[in-house]
Amino acid sequence: MPRLQSLRVDFEALIADGAAVPVEGWDFSWFDGRATEQRPSWGYAQLLSQRLSEARSALDIQTGGGEVFAWAIEQASERPPRLAATEWWPPNVALAMNELRTFGVGVVRAADDDALPFLDDSFELASSRHPVEVVWGEVARVLQRDGVFFSQMVGAGSNRELYEFLMGPQPEDPRRSPDVAVVDAAAVGLELVDLRVEALEVAFFDIGAVVHFLRKVPWTVPDFSVERYGDRLAALHSEIERDGQFLCHSYRYLIEVRK
Repeated sequence: MPRLQSLRVDFEALIADGAAVPVEGWDFSWFDGRATEQRPSWGYAQLLSQRLSEARSALDIQTGGGEVFAWAIEQASERPPRLAATEWWPPNVALAMNELRTFGVGVVRAADDDALPFLDDSFELASSRHPVEVVWGEVARVLQRDGVFFSQMVGAGSNRELYEFLMGPQPEDPRRSPDVAVVDAAAVGLELVDLRVEALEVAFFDIGAVVHFLRKVPWTVPDFSVERYGDRLAALHSEIERDGQFLCHSYRYLIEVRK
């Protein structure tokens, strides 16, 4: 009985911990020691900084809290004279404005699935790390001739082991397929320059990290709440206690297209 009580106390404390952490921005330092995720071998932020060094105008779409774009700008050997970013979620808009102000980046609130609030042929470079949705026609419209769209995207089936543990078997979303992205880009006049795909190991070491992750990346389990999935979270907590971790896999692809 004492062991069962201890498991329950640990479970409730960890759940409360994961539920209380702010989810604004793309700072994942809270997960240190609690979860790990392999990084793609290509190094997106460094590659973006190289492209920024060669561009005279650049737009970061769905910039989150602006942390990755800011790092890439700071590392660039030359900074584009004109820089802009979009973000939809109000807490992230505020973070991005603060993060990117130093670099003279204009941050505009714009919905992920709507028109971009810029004139045609506005940018030499457009970028996006882990976009929720890509409106390919809008990307093509705001790019100048020979302009480049450069993005690291979340592939279909990412963290399937986790979301199916909670939700049961789920159909794969074809919109997350790199092959579909290439076809959709070509349909609006964007020619493929580079495409790379990798599978990466993700490990969660406590249930609090799972809860925080599902709150921070809400499209993994769209209807997630601690109350709704309490029983499955308890089962997952027991599995982590037994095995020391819960393993799943994410998929990332790097895509570069030219107008």
